[in-house]
Amino acid sequence: MKNILFFILTFTTVLAVSCNKQKQAIDSQADAAKTAIEHQKEAVDANAKAAKDQAEIDAKINKANVEAKQESDKAQLEAEKKKVEAEAEAAKARVDAQNK
Repeated sequence: MKNILFFILTFTTVLAVSCNKQKQAIDSQADAAKTAIEHQKEAVDANAKAAKDQAEIDAKINKANVEAKQESDKAQLEAEKKKVEAEAEAAKARVDAQNK
């Protein structure tokens, strides 16, 4: 009888220890998965920040390009205006020269 009682007690202890090890393994796997997810979230945040920063840089470059094109176009139009004025003055001078 003592052997049976000892055997039952030993078997119960082994089951309890085995269950605890399984629970610890499950907890360990869950913690590892949570840590991996947190690292992925941090990577997503870092990538999003980098993308936002690059978008801001691109926007500044685009704005500068638009402003430069605007100034260039205005300068070109001003040059054309001066050319038209000069041509008109030359035409007037020809008319004056012909009439004298």
